[in-house]
Amino acid sequence: MLWSNLMLPAHDDPLPALREMHRVLEVDGLLMFSSLGPDTLRELRAALPDAAGERVHRFIDMHDIGDALVKAGFADPVMDMEMLTLTYADFDTLLQDLRANGLTNASLRRPRGLSGRGGWAAARAAYERLRRDGRLPASFEIIQGHAWKAAPKTTEDGRAIVSFQPRPPRR
Repeated sequence: MLWSNLMLPAHDDPLPALREMHRVLEVDGLLMFSSLGPDTLRELRAALPDAAGERVHRFIDMHDIGDALVKAGFADPVMDMEMLTLTYADFDTLLQDLRANGLTNASLRRPRGLSGRGGWAAARAAYERLRRDGRLPASFEIIQGHAWKAAPKTTEDGRAIVSFQPRPPRR
């Protein structure tokens, strides 16, 4: 069994990591994982100006992770999702919590420069408009899933069927 907790968001493309997990698992082995979905930190994404570029990492949708599991060779993927909302007293505490947990932007499309004081002031003001009951919300879409490494398909006489043709894209 392999267990992956919040490793997939660190990858711009999860497919190479999933292929490696499939490679190291024994037949009938189980992959279980948790990840973050696209609605994670939606409030922060909305508060940061689009003109500055993609400041908040774009997390992968659970349906796309399921497709990637199949593409990597896994069978019978099962996916589930739940939304959690944490609340913070202030904007700086939210940012400190994200940094302390390693939740930085891993996207290759993230801007490389600083936002400047004006950019952060605008973000703070936009986020403050979300304050409810004295607290600032931060949403986390938690994705959980599992899939199996199935035995290779065989013929009636026990020979394994190995395909060297790439699979056509799923629609």
